[in-house]
Amino acid sequence: MEERLLNIGKIVNTHGIRGEIKVWPQTDFPDVRFKAGNKLLMISPETGERLTVEVTAAREQKKMFILKLAAFNNINQVEQYKGWELKVTESERAPLSEGEYYVQDIVGCTVITDEDETLGTITDIITTGANDVWVVKLDKGKELLVPVIDDVVLSVDIIERKVQIHLMEGLL
Repeated sequence: MEERLLNIGKIVNTHGIRGEIKVWPQTDFPDVRFKAGNKLLMISPETGERLTVEVTAAREQKKMFILKLAAFNNINQVEQYKGWELKVTESERAPLSEGEYYVQDIVGCTVITDEDETLGTITDIITTGANDVWVVKLDKGKELLVPVIDDVVLSVDIIERKVQIHLMEGLL
């Protein structure tokens, strides 16, 4: 089975005449991802054509990143890559702090109560100012909004794809 790829950016344009590209970041870790020396996969969304490239320099500019890639030294060499996606393999995921999870690890998990009652499956994550909220599709068809706070989320087992919660009064 081929390893899953994670989107980290999209090439939106060229920058200058020296072969730099302008990238719209699609990662929470752009400083880590676009660091000089890193290898990235450039993939054409139309053809699936792949190219492994190495970042030699990067800088942030107006919510975009300007990347200089090894082997490209002028605008004519990079013009054809507009619209291509930048990806890394799943094994290159940035490590998270304890209690932090990737969306793809949480969505699809089964939710059980602290009394071992199966409630349903996490279908979405809503980001609020204070804390995230997991949307759980209940087995009865309704949705339950679970605030991701210590009083509610008791344990998360990514390997078993199970989340145990404490149903506080008023949640159901």
